[in-house]
This record gives sequence, C-alpha cells and structure tokens, in this order.
Amino acid sequence: MTSTPGTAPGGQSRLRRRAGTAAVAALLLAGIPVGAAVSADAGTPKTATGPQGQKLTVSANTGLDPAGQKVRVQGEGYGLTTGIYVALCKDNGDNRVPSPCLGGADMSGGSKTSQWIVPPGDPYEGDLAQAFGPGGTFDVEIEIAQKGDGLDCAEVACSVVTRADHRAAGDRTQDVRIPVAFAGQDPGDGGGEGVDVPAGTISYKSAAEFTTAGKPLDLLLHPDSKKLYVGADNLPDTADVDERGLHVLNPETGTSESWISQAPGSTGALRASAAARIAGPLPGDGVVYNYPLRGVGSAKSGDEAASGVWLTGSTITDIAPGTTPDTVLVAQGATLSEIERATGTATRTLTLPGGTQFAADPERGALWYTDFAAGKMHRVDLTSFTVSGSFDLPGGPGGMAGFTETDPATGAVWVGVDRSVLVFDAAGTLVKTLVGKDLARDAAFDTASGRAYVVRQDGGDLSDPANDNNGTLTVYGTEDFAVAAKVLSLPGNHSQAGAASLAVEPGGTTVFVTSPAEGKITKLVRQVSPLVTRAPADLTAKEGEEVALTAEAEGAPEPTVRWQVSTDGAQTWKDVEGATESALTFTARTAQDGYRYRAEFRNDVGTTGTAAVTLTVTAATGGDTGGDVGGDTGGNGDASNGVGSTEGDGAAGGDGGTQTSGGSTNGGSDSTGGSGSTGTSGGSSGTVGGSGSTVGGGVAGGTGTAATSGGGSLAATGATVMSVTLLAAGLVGPGVLVHRRARRRTEGAL
Repeated sequence: MTSTPGTAPGGQSRLRRRAGTAAVAALLLAGIPVGAAVSADAGTPKTATGPQGQKLTVSANTGLDPAGQKVRVQGEGYGLTTGIYVALCKDNGDNRVPSPCLGGADMSGGSKTSQWIVPPGDPYEGDLAQAFGPGGTFDVEIEIAQKGDGLDCAEVACSVVTRADHRAAGDRTQDVRIPVAFAGQDPGDGGGEGVDVPAGTISYKSAAEFTTAGKPLDLLLHPDSKKLYVGADNLPDTADVDERGLHVLNPETGTSESWISQAPGSTGALRASAAARIAGPLPGDGVVYNYPLRGVGSAKSGDEAASGVWLTGSTITDIAPGTTPDTVLVAQGATLSEIERATGTATRTLTLPGGTQFAADPERGALWYTDFAAGKMHRVDLTSFTVSGSFDLPGGPGGMAGFTETDPATGAVWVGVDRSVLVFDAAGTLVKTLVGKDLARDAAFDTASGRAYVVRQDGGDLSDPANDNNGTLTVYGTEDFAVAAKVLSLPGNHSQAGAASLAVEPGGTTVFVTSPAEGKITKLVRQVSPLVTRAPADLTAKEGEEVALTAEAEGAPEPTVRWQVSTDGAQTWKDVEGATESALTFTARTAQDGYRYRAEFRNDVGTTGTAAVTLTVTAATGGDTGGDVGGDTGGNGDASNGVGSTEGDGAAGGDGGTQTSGGSTNGGSDSTGGSGSTGTSGGSSGTVGGSGSTVGGGVAGGTGTAATSGGGSLAATGATVMSVTLLAAGLVGPGVLVHRRARRRTEGAL
C-alpha cells in the first residue's frame, strides 16, 4: 500500500488506522496469537545470517522460561524496501514460511508481543510498525512463551524469526531463524513420549517431512511400483518456482524421482497444470488423475508430460477408476459420466438430484454420490447406471463437505461432514457417527489390519475458540469403530489453504499425510509399546541347581529387556547386572530363597514389565549336590598297594576330601585328607573299618551313595571318583550364567 496524493489533514492518521486494521487481520490469519508473560533476560546472545547477508541476533535462545521470557532482538543489513515481522514461530524449515507464530498481533503498538519493522516513510510506520534504522537495522524486544494457541514449542521446533510481512507473503529472502529452547529442552528438540503407557499401545510418530512436491493436494502409494504419487498445486512460499503438476517421490526419503508439470489443455496444447485429484493406479506404474479444470490425464514416473483429454461441460469435481481398465468415472457437479480415457467420449451419463463427490465400490457394483448441500447421499447401481437408493445425511443440509470413501473389505461408506464421520453399511444404514474436534477431510483403509485412517484439519481461524491450528490423525477399527491407535496431533495442519489427504502403506506401518498450508507431506511410522508374549513363572530349585527364567515381548521399535531382582518382597527393585537377554540363568543358592524377579521391556513408546515371580530354594540333602558341607576328612594315612582304611576323625567328609579305599577293615594308611574334593571310597559292599564307620568325605559331600570298602574294581585299581554335580558347581560358581544348559532346562521348566 502507498500514500494517496492530496490526502486531507488527518487523512494520514485515518490511512494508518485502516492499514493497521488490515495488518492485524493479516497477522491473525498468519497464526500470530496474542499475549505472553514477561521475565528477565537470561542466557547468552545468538546470531544467525540470512540469505541476503542479514544479521539477526537474539539475547537468549536456550534455557528460556516456559511461562514467559522477554528477549531482545536486533538486526542489521535488512533491505529498505520490504517490511518484516519479528516473532517466535514454528520453524518449518528452509524455503517454508515460519508459521504459525507465538507472540501476538500488536494491536496497540505497545504490547511488544511481536514487532513489525517497515521501511522509513511506509504508511504503516507509527501506529503499528517502527521504521528500520540506518543500514537496515532494528532493535526491539518481544515477549515469548513456550506454549500458546495450540502450539507447544516442546512438541515442535520453534525459532525467533524475521519474515516478510503480509504484503510479500511469498518472499523467503527475509527469513532468518534462530532456534530456541525452553528450560529442559535442546534447540530443535521436540521432546519425546512413551513411558507408562498400556502394553501394546499403537501410536504414530513423525519420521520425516517431505517438502519436494509444492502444495500437495492428493496422494497415492502405487501398489506395484511402491512409488508415492503426489498431485500438487503451486506453493506461494516458493514464488521463484511453479511446482504445479504430478510429482513422483521415493517414499523412503521423499526425494523427487519425476515431475510431470504439463498436460494437454482445452486446445490440446501442453501447459503447466496442477494435479487436483488422483483417480487410481495404472498397472505396473503410473496413475490416472484430474487436472483443472476439465482435464483427465495419465502419466508415470519418467514421463516428460501427461497424456490426456479435455472434457466438455462443467468443472470436474471428482474422479475414480471406471468399470473397465480403459474408462474412468467422472463427476461434473450433479452429472456422473463414465468416459473413455483415450478419447474423452462419455459411454454412460447420469444426472442426479445434486452432489459433488462420490466413492465407487466396484466389488459390489455400487457408487455412492454425496450431496452435502441437500444433506443427501445417493446409491448408483454401476450395472444399470441408475439411482437405486437415496439416504439422509444426519445434520441436515449445508454440512461442510469433507470426503466420501468406501471400505473395500466391508463395503461400508465413510462420509466426512463438518467434524463428524458418518459410517453407513453396504445397504445404506447409518451404523456409527464418529465425532472429532476438527474438520474431517480424508479417509483411507488398510484391509490387512482392518483399520480406517481419518485425517482431520483445524479450521485455521484463530478468532474461533474451537480452533488451535492443530489437525489430528485418528485410527479406527472397521468392525467395532473403536479408536485403534493413540490420536496423533498434527501441528499446523489447518484447512485455510486446502484439504489434507493421506495414503496408507499396506499393513499400516507407514502413513503419509499432506498439509497444503505448510507445503509438506509428513511421513508417519507406527510404534507399538512392548507387549509381553511370554512371561516367567514361579520356580522352585535346590541348592546349587541351575535355573532359568525366560520372558519375551514384541513391539515397534523392537524392545530391549533388562531383568530386575527384589530381595525385600517386591518393595524395591534393582537391575541384575548384565542381564539383558530374554533368558536369565544362574545357580540357585539358599540365600536367594524368596527373591522375586521380573523382566522389564522398553522401547521409544513405553515400558512394560512382567509380573514378579518368586524363586524358592530348598536346602540340599545327602543325596543332592554337595555345597558347604561340614566335617573333617580322615587323618593321615599311607598309600600301600591300593589298600587302605580311614584313621582319625573321619566321621563325615569335609568340603569334599577325596579318598580311595581298598578292602581291609582297619588300620590302613591309604587315606587322603584335605578339603575341596569329593570324598569317595572304593569298594563294592563292605563299610570301611569293618564295623560301619564312614569313610572321610563320603556321605555329606558325595554324590548320593556312601562309598564303602570291600574289594570292588575301583578299589583294586586305586582310581579316584569325583562327584559330577559338585564338579559342575565348583566350575560354575554363584551368579555365573551357563546359557547352553539353561536353554535345555528352560524348555522343560517353562
């Protein structure tokens, strides 16, 4: 806007007031809300450089007070021909307008919640804006807070920015950004989620944002080539490039593989054309789509231009695959036609009472045509091409048009009207109304999981208390219509610049959602909190026996596990050192009797623990594995020809004295005293000493059979026999994991 020559006295003030009113409206539409708390400066200054050498400095950008912070913002080197806004905004990345903004529209010129800087002599200078100083400088304060108007800088990246004012909305040369972080954040850190959620909770998180396809209007993930086709219009943010057309993206990275920008117009000559709506896939690769106003085209990755036909009649309002591979169904207002794609000739035409969009169900030979203005839905029989039924849309005439889609698995019709989704069965009976807080804009179905995905957009008008700039993605079961995943907020996705659309990868592992207002496609990946699929059970073991506890869980990302133990009846828990595998194996000790164990599984979504189980350890008996058994070994003796007997205190073996014995009953000298071995006495029947005395190291430390003297073969050769069980216990020791044996035991115990 410029000054009007010959303005009467006082006219400049009136002009400023009128200009101020327009500016306030522009700021509100840009999403700059009102109000923030005030506190003292903190932190250290941070500087960034703009695309034209501008220098932007903010007094503090980290550790800011979430409740409110006043910061000083300085700039130099800005052009003297373009006005700018200074504010705290959602940072949408390079070549994207920073918006919405927190900080406020300054309606009085004194609140300083945001600042407007204009060239000297600009008609806005004075009441609402201040002028640049020499060399394109400015020095202002703004008051910022972490949260306001539905945007939270703990959830999305925020920056203190300069951006061109509303008179140059597509000018990105004034964008200079300094990321900020409030207390507890790192700059650009969106925070996280996922602790203490129910086991098996499904949610989605943003994995990437694609900004390579202009202003995205429609999506199709090709079932054969797996390429992501995007119908797009031009994005005002990028005024230097006209991005209209059909874009083909790599769905993993978002990189552009092809861009078909031209299609035949009314004269047949090629021209730049947006891709308004994608009808469906072509075999192998490629899609059929509608380009404004009446074009029906087809193209695949690598094509230089689309092939197509230009229809007569009114503007195309919807399009879908026809009943044969060479035809498409086209809505031109209340007229439904099936046309040949090669020639544009209509093979069948039907005029309905009214309507704009439809959904075809070729499996059941039906087409559902919605007339939002009249509050009606009509069923068309695709065989006879006649209306076979009409149904009321609850809420009456005049509902805001959202979408009409059919579930290919059940034939149910899902209709988005205002903030509701109306679900009709294949016979046209209303079976469910799903109400949300935002406008229902598109739906897609995953038949593999039996789920429907609905994207909703905020109205975008911040003067309406019901609006907050955030859209939502909701997942429903198609049988019970219950919410099947955590509702996901879509910050900044509003309907002011076009309706959102979505595409779902088979299986529902990945979802793509468009945001026309932001000029981006968000790639969402499915997450599942850990769900235990195998839990440990209470276990009883004997002293020295190896035990194994096993637990397993599934989730996305794949969960990790750690084992925990409680020694005080589950009052407190501590991690078992090094226990990060599904099986926990160890040697049971009597000191562990009554200990409780559990496994805890973790991933980015949440933490899930198994129920605590109890370990019961019983003491070893004479026939069991020897542990810390008492007694002394027999006295000194002399080995002589393999014949010997016990002398001294040989009543009960110590910690395992090894002794061999021949066949005599008394007085021999072939005893081996000491500790640490298994007491074994050769022989086959008679007791050592002839009268029943116990050989040193026998019963208490042995293998379950008191070895006796008596001339057996071991006695005859003088060989030493050691308990296998005690040998294993000695090699393993307390707390050592023996995985090979544990696996064998686990299979039997659990």
